Amino acid sequence: MEKARPASLAPSETVRVTNPDGSSPFVFTCDHASNFLPAEFGTLGLPAEALSRHIAWDPGALPVALRMAEALDATLIETRVSRLVIDCNRPLDAPDLVPPVSETTAIPGNSGLSAKQRAARVDLAWRPFHDTIAQIIERRLARGQETRLVSVHSFTPVYKGKSRPWHIGIIHDDDCRLATPLVAALRRLAGVTVGVNEPYSPADRVYFTLERHARSRGLPCAMIEIRNDEIAGETGQRKWADLLTGIFSNLEPEEAKGSRQSAMGKSVQSAS
Repeated sequence: MEKARPASLAPSETVRVTNPDGSSPFVFTCDHASNFLPAEFGTLGLPAEALSRHIAWDPGALPVALRMAEALDATLIETRVSRLVIDCNRPLDAPDLVPPVSETTAIPGNSGLSAKQRAARVDLAWRPFHDTIAQIIERRLARGQETRLVSVHSFTPVYKGKSRPWHIGIIHDDDCRLATPLVAALRRLAGVTVGVNEPYSPADRVYFTLERHARSRGLPCAMIEIRNDEIAGETGQRKWADLLTGIFSNLEPEEAKGSRQSAMGKSVQSAS
């Protein structure tokens, strides 16, 4: 949690963009970057220690994404509000958009919300995040800048009692243009266990941001999931950011080897 953050945030402050005019073809998102709860939500009825757990955010994901963005001269768009308030990587009709239960933990402050209360949360964080991504991509496409969208997440080593052996997972749907060369490069790293659509897949409804902003425009995309014990501290964060930066420095979508046209994308009307 950021020490300098105020008790509450206006909608214009709930999304942050680093390097908006980055020259890299890659645009990164960090959909669960923060465990911050604005003061008006209290602790949502949870003990304070619960807010440091994965249910509130993706620990370690933001430092990795920031270091990659800086090294690659890429743009990064991050949420600044906990996913316990609203999950920006879910469609508006998702049952866990405002999760009443996260993993096995009930969220008292999320039960029994009125339509007006839910709409206020959408306007606070979800809509600014997605509007910002859309605006950045549309500006890039308007100036003919190649664009590839990648979201950076982390996952727990154990989920509901089941161990997860992967150090990193690459999530993709039937567009494998980025995922295939990315997985191949990761599998060349000694001692790294790579999951493909593990520990999640698009069928788990975790692919929304990429579906909304990349797939709808024909842009290459993929999701990165790093096991959070690997990036719990600065050493691990630096290690994984540097490994991924080295890969992304030379990463070309399969289709782009012959033609970059598809990576230039197409402009679409942003949905609300």
